[in-house]
Amino acid sequence: MAWRYCYKDVLPFSAMVAAESTSVGLNTLFKAATLKGLSYYVFILYSYAIATLLLLPLALIFRRPGLPTFKLSLLYRILLLGVLGFSAQLCGYKGIEYSSPTLASAMSNLTPAFTFILAVILRMENLALRSSITQAKIIGTIVSISGALVVVFYKGPTIILAASQSPSISLHFPLGSSQTNWIIGGLLLAAEYLLVSIWYILQTQVMKIYPSELTVVFLYKLCATIISAPVCLIAEGNLSDWRVKPDIALTAIIFSGLFGLPFTSVVRTWGLHLKGPVYVSTFKPLSIVIAAAMGVIFLGDALCLGSVIGAIILSIGFYAVLWAKTKEELSNGRLGSSSDDKTPLLDSYKVEGI
Repeated sequence: MAWRYCYKDVLPFSAMVAAESTSVGLNTLFKAATLKGLSYYVFILYSYAIATLLLLPLALIFRRPGLPTFKLSLLYRILLLGVLGFSAQLCGYKGIEYSSPTLASAMSNLTPAFTFILAVILRMENLALRSSITQAKIIGTIVSISGALVVVFYKGPTIILAASQSPSISLHFPLGSSQTNWIIGGLLLAAEYLLVSIWYILQTQVMKIYPSELTVVFLYKLCATIISAPVCLIAEGNLSDWRVKPDIALTAIIFSGLFGLPFTSVVRTWGLHLKGPVYVSTFKPLSIVIAAAMGVIFLGDALCLGSVIGAIILSIGFYAVLWAKTKEELSNGRLGSSSDDKTPLLDSYKVEGI
């Protein structure tokens, strides 16, 4: 009985907290590495390459039998996934470079709202305006976007002072023209999660055609590596920047390639199978708290009132959309099964690691 309780409740909770900590830790390491001179083009390309090499044997060993024939149209979709994922990475890591990991974690809660808007535009979501479920989705989307505007455009007084006032490690406004850079960072992060939402919708369609997570993720990473290589090599023409020193820059790259994608993907997929998509989704706003704590402790980040208020509003909007989706699935009698969903609001947590 004790082991069953541990496996069903304690272990999933601990694993999900660890997954969110890993994701935030990666952003924090990246931010610290860029302050030491690491180019984010170098970081992205090396991370993609390491993840691809790691996933190659896993995709071959754990390849599922009875898969459909791999068609050329499927390859085109995976190539598009590579373009979208690489573009999202460019926007996201540049956004973190301009702002902070805390802002990135807060803005990630826009994903369900963006996915809902795209699902409506693409007619994957039926709008019944008199339905409480639809109303909750619309209100949650509006609240989420409002929270994002608050966290980007309103700074407010400082709640927790930076551990160090040295401008070389201060992260809240790190690049000179503080308010402008913070806003640019927020807009880039918003663009990232809009692209992520498009990526999730396309990824859901790919998984329906070819239901092998490891194979799809490996091919996506391979395509992203091939696409990113010429772009990053041209954009970062200084060859000395490609020689990574054995310091925090190398640590960030290895951590991203070895743990950023594989660990979080495995944990979240396992959590989906064990507890269902709603359980996995509820841990997303936890990343805001973890990012704020890591920023203050490890990077000397200052925490301002605007970030706290905006994060709270974003989380409320996130849970409103999540509640509506949960109620919709309960009414359809398919909570915990995402294979027949019309809209991938919760499928977005099936294969993480863009």
